[in-house]
Amino acid sequence: MNILLTGGTGYIGSHTAVVLAQAGHRMVLLDNYSNSQPEVGDRLAQILGQPVTQIEGDVRDTARLIETLRQYAIEAVIHFAGLKAVGESVARPIDYYAHNVQGTISLLQAMQATGVKILVFSSSATVYGDPQYLPLDEQHPLSATNPYGRSKLHIEAMLADVARSDDHWRIICLRYFNPVGAHESGLIGENLRGAPNNLMPFIAQVASGEQPWLNVYGNDYPTPDGTGVRDYIHVMDLAEGHQAALAVLSAGLEVCSQPAHLITVNLGTGQGYSVLEIVKAFEAVSGRAVPYQIAPRRPGDIAACYAQVSKAADVLGWQARRGLQEMCASAWNWQVQSRPGAVAKARCYRLST
Repeated sequence: MNILLTGGTGYIGSHTAVVLAQAGHRMVLLDNYSNSQPEVGDRLAQILGQPVTQIEGDVRDTARLIETLRQYAIEAVIHFAGLKAVGESVARPIDYYAHNVQGTISLLQAMQATGVKILVFSSSATVYGDPQYLPLDEQHPLSATNPYGRSKLHIEAMLADVARSDDHWRIICLRYFNPVGAHESGLIGENLRGAPNNLMPFIAQVASGEQPWLNVYGNDYPTPDGTGVRDYIHVMDLAEGHQAALAVLSAGLEVCSQPAHLITVNLGTGQGYSVLEIVKAFEAVSGRAVPYQIAPRRPGDIAACYAQVSKAADVLGWQARRGLQEMCASAWNWQVQSRPGAVAKARCYRLST
């Protein structure tokens, strides 16, 4: 199948490209490189042993999208492109609505114009807002506490309307929990600009000596060790979830009672890990100490958040296969491979047993 990946050289897009190429699909990666680099294509070629087709472009450029869909005879689209930092979205809401909502409208217009009506959309567990119960299933009430989450809610609502309007559309919204880790080669991973916003990349930088310590925000939550619990999923499991979603859409199966051919599915492990569990696991695989200090709770943080994943198994035939150790080991391998100078300068600690 010929597949367009918008944001295809980004963190999740690049790992999905590997999985799809190894399954025999032909991909076109479209990216404006606002959160990635063109060199990712070269790294993908190293992993796959063949070049990848890569186009510089913005999803808001509808004419460019139409040209690309026609030129490469695209049959399906996986839509990753968008801005994704919660804090940044509060400071720059207009940019987030422009890139995420306007960008998706542009993509849908291009797909409509070319008759391409198979779409996998990169959504987020952010759409659940503050959990009313756990684990979070797909029927949990939806809400948003920031412009990033609100942009995902707007897009999901748009896609529901599109699916209702025309039975030829087949759409799956994948609600990610917390992607971590990297490809086993260490050639691709989560590329960071500035200080990390997410836990595991920050831990990796503490282990490498690039950051002095980790702030653990609150140790008095009603969790086993008092620190916040989240559902972390290996990025390669997440990539395989996209392959499974594409297979379902390609088969044209009616698998649930949602509007027309619109399906929403959680992608997580169904298991929560605390901040201190992540720290200990990372120390074990890296052989480095991860100093931390307890800081006050952050406004809006919650005690725990993890997925109900039975629908992914039932609808997609998919479940996460990689555990916490593999998540940490691949994240550390990426840190070592991508920033060898910083890691080499860091002191190697002997861990106590």
